[in-house]
Amino acid sequence: MDITKDKLLEKLEFFSNFKFNKNYNDLTKEEKFVAITDSIMALTSKDWTDQLGKKARQRKAYYFSAEFLIGRSLGNNLLNLGIYDLVNSILEEKGDRIKDIENEEEDAALGNGGLGRLAACFLESAASQGFNLDGYGIRYSEGLFKQFFKDGFQAEEGDDWSSFYNPWSKRIVSDEKIIKFKNQTVKACPYDMPIFGYKNGQINRLRLWQAEAVNEFDFNRFNNFDYDGAVREKNEAEDLTRVLYPNDERREGKLLRIKQQYFFVSASLQDIVSNYKKNFDDKEFKHFHEYVSIQLNDTHPVIGIPELIRILLDEEKISFEDSFNIARKIFNFTNHTILREAMEVWSVDLIDETSPRVLEIIQMIEQRLVEELYNKGFKEEEINFLRIVKDDSIHMANLAIFVSNKVNGVAELHTNILKNETLKDWYGAYPYKFTNKTNGVTQRRWLIYSNMELSDFIDRKLGSNEWREDFSKIKELEKFAEDEPSIREFLEIRKKKKIELTEIIKETTGIDVDPNSIFDVQVKRLHEYKRQLLNALHIVYLYHRLKEDKNFISEKRTFIFGAKAAPAYFRAKAVIKFINEIARVINNDKDIDGKIKVVFLENFRVSLGEKIYPACDFSEQISTAGKEASGTGNMKFMMNGAITIGTYDGANVEIFEKAGEENNIRFGKTVEELMEIKPNYDPYKIYQEDIYIKNALDSLMSGEFKDNESYMFLDIYNSLLKSEGGDRADRYFVLEDFESYRKAQEKISEVYKDEMRFGKMCLLNIANSAYFSSDRTIREYAEEIWKLESHN
Repeated sequence: MDITKDKLLEKLEFFSNFKFNKNYNDLTKEEKFVAITDSIMALTSKDWTDQLGKKARQRKAYYFSAEFLIGRSLGNNLLNLGIYDLVNSILEEKGDRIKDIENEEEDAALGNGGLGRLAACFLESAASQGFNLDGYGIRYSEGLFKQFFKDGFQAEEGDDWSSFYNPWSKRIVSDEKIIKFKNQTVKACPYDMPIFGYKNGQINRLRLWQAEAVNEFDFNRFNNFDYDGAVREKNEAEDLTRVLYPNDERREGKLLRIKQQYFFVSASLQDIVSNYKKNFDDKEFKHFHEYVSIQLNDTHPVIGIPELIRILLDEEKISFEDSFNIARKIFNFTNHTILREAMEVWSVDLIDETSPRVLEIIQMIEQRLVEELYNKGFKEEEINFLRIVKDDSIHMANLAIFVSNKVNGVAELHTNILKNETLKDWYGAYPYKFTNKTNGVTQRRWLIYSNMELSDFIDRKLGSNEWREDFSKIKELEKFAEDEPSIREFLEIRKKKKIELTEIIKETTGIDVDPNSIFDVQVKRLHEYKRQLLNALHIVYLYHRLKEDKNFISEKRTFIFGAKAAPAYFRAKAVIKFINEIARVINNDKDIDGKIKVVFLENFRVSLGEKIYPACDFSEQISTAGKEASGTGNMKFMMNGAITIGTYDGANVEIFEKAGEENNIRFGKTVEELMEIKPNYDPYKIYQEDIYIKNALDSLMSGEFKDNESYMFLDIYNSLLKSEGGDRADRYFVLEDFESYRKAQEKISEVYKDEMRFGKMCLLNIANSAYFSSDRTIREYAEEIWKLESHN
């Protein structure tokens, strides 16, 4: 791709005139964003088209995911195309700042947390590594939700991210598919987004499906004054792709979710099959597996397994035996959690209402499973445990494991737990299926783009920018970990990023924070096992001690939170309210002289993360050991030099291994230790005997922090001290790990006081972060599971 200054200027003026009837200089910032993006798309479209044709007869992998949390695209795309500086200079000549234009882009509301961000990193890494990997997902019109706080409570509103115009998406009407549910038929219309590789010319594709009505408007109904009825079919179709993870507390929500999943996998599989038929004369699909590999990202797309068999069996007239064997060769399954409640289970009647034929095929697969296990010598009770259809329900993880060619966990500890505990019986039956693929994140988004100052520093120190393409070279930064001038230069960059974040905090919350204070950050999805509550209770402890002794804290502390709670997750929303109450009380208490500040940033998202990760001093990765499959925020923090304070959980284990425990702060019980104490665990005894815990916990009930009579704080209090509904008290060992966490937090102050020690620890974390690049992860997938060759 030859994108020159003259070509860009020509396209900018063309699209300014064509789209808005204005010259470029007369455009609003939002219009300038559109003109720039349209120019980039126009200048790259022929290459993209040529590559689509070239790849049509090459082996390709497809990533099926309910989420692709891609964030904003402009800056990252310019970076990967190698024209970021060129566009910046053009805009500066016109009196603009590129960052202002980038801020006009809405984050694409196509995901929620780590699972979706991982999918986005994988697509970008695959393109940058030269692998043919396309993504398939859903084009949500309202996303998850936009979060805001009202009196400290989380409130939600729709995230209409594409309402103005999304220049990165191409609507390809000619590739529409028809999706037939039991009682509804809809169209799936594809929107294609380019995924640019880093300076290698490769363009992969993310294809997102939008649901539309077959007949959008019933004129006769309208003419007979049934105005709602005239557009009912349109609204019911569009509901399928309106919201990510619709509330499923009631049956209607569950049905919408499973239909949503079936909608996108059916459209995607129809697309793959149609393209194969177009390019190959193979009516029996004997070579299909030689050109197609599909990765199922968690259980959401698993209904694609019986759907592919349905397509081959019913539409292509392939026998069940052959269709089943084809499916076994091309599907692979990533498990993202050991939490059983997150391994989807759907009632038989919901699958039947979605697609009766798919239910029949699941039952046929179930019969095959039972036969295989009998032949392996399994007993009846062992087989019953592994059944796909049991208790009038469909167990999607069992379906995925049985049919998939490979099953992977996403961190060494997580995979070992799958093999030895959660999926022990499956591992016993099919050990050759199981493999580990520790997650990674793309350094181009999370270091090179998000922290350009640090990236330039690394260029200077290493004497080249080769590390940007071969991230293993970042290891060479180790030699500067003892060099005082380098450490001081690094700390100045960190200070700059902290100042930038303080300006965002002031602008969005009105809170003044000191950039010289310790930035202690926990940003991630709000869930009990991630233990934002442990962090909050410790802040209450610090506050109470500081009230007693004004010299108790020597280093100022700023605690920064960002997290969304699922709309129906009462206790998670209670924790948000609790943290916001802590912030209200502490931030307004003049007696503590600003030694503690607490900030909860609204609507945590990719573009906000790009500002937070480079400014963090200490990264809170404090989930209960054994509960976090991997985590990816921990990797983004590490790449930017933050020190991890964390449990021996998820990818923390490998972070401690690669960068050294001496350069991070570990605390808390291990998985093995928790298993040992679990049968006799008594949190109430800890509460009675530890005055610090008691004081912090009692604040929930004392009126010091107010929950507006919502009973939220009572719910938190009871969850820690009382067994409820079959769940033991303190399911996630918050009180058990509190004392260890308290001591670890003391170490934070000790480390931060010594600038050279702190800077050294930070640099050694960056230098040892190469393992956590998604480039490494994607190479392992491509070589060991998908069997792809790089085209670099």
